[in-house]
Amino acid sequence: MTNQIFMRANEVAEELGVSIAYAYKLIRELNAELQKSGYITINGRVSRQYFKEKLYGNNSEGEKGAIYAGI
Repeated sequence: MTNQIFMRANEVAEELGVSIAYAYKLIRELNAELQKSGYITINGRVSRQYFKEKLYGNNSEGEKGAIYAGI
């Protein structure tokens, strides 16, 4: 696993076994959720930890703020 904070579409596609186009769609949806919560996002990238939380549910509520901010 990489130490990068953000995942790009090709990594999301590989992780899920989906097309690059679908990975971009998923990234847009996840980033829209983050933006509604007041977080700044980067087009074409998604927070690695947010991605894993949404797909695998492996994050505790108390860590949320620091995780999405990349702190």
